[in-house]
Amino acid sequence: MRFTVAIDGPAAAGKGTIGRVVAREFGFDHLDTGLLYRAVGVQALEDGRGVIDPFWAAELARRLTPAALARDDLRSGRAGQAASKVAAMAPVRAALLQFQKDFARRDGGAVLDGRDIGTVICPEAEAKLFVTASDEVRAARRAAELAAADVAAVLADLRARDARDAARDVAPMVAAPDALLLDTTDMSIDAAVAEAIAYVKSRFDPGGE
Repeated sequence: MRFTVAIDGPAAAGKGTIGRVVAREFGFDHLDTGLLYRAVGVQALEDGRGVIDPFWAAELARRLTPAALARDDLRSGRAGQAASKVAAMAPVRAALLQFQKDFARRDGGAVLDGRDIGTVICPEAEAKLFVTASDEVRAARRAAELAAADVAAVLADLRARDARDAARDVAPMVAAPDALLLDTTDMSIDAAVAEAIAYVKSRFDPGGE
């Protein structure tokens, strides 16, 4: 049985939390695809002493191993900014594309969250969601997550990243036409998860492929 849940959306909208719970609910495997780009981006940044070299970033993407996803600094703001930069590099995306495609169609079902899952990685996904929230709410959430006092700075960073992700030539962040739009601005995480689970159940056919 193959069943793919594609969850896209901007940072701090709640897609990662929703993805993990949905995967647990249905017994599917889960992949936070942003970690792939964070791992490549932060390593490229370190190797380049603060400057990301596109050619080296692509090489790091080709060499990426599961162990690289275990770094404890991949949720930092620095890693997020680096991820957004390397994600706009076509060679990096190409190097990571097949890994994500294979994961999406693995036996037993899969949930992937990112920014181009439903449009590029797995446009044939059986269930697609686009999770979003207002800029201000997302900034407050991310500031709390990072224990950052300067919410205005976090907001500026989020908006800059959104602009890069939406404007990039390669796989821009857009909602798939057939995705469920889930705005979590005024929703509790429990309510958002419940709506996502109900939607996936409506799309789930255990007798299908």
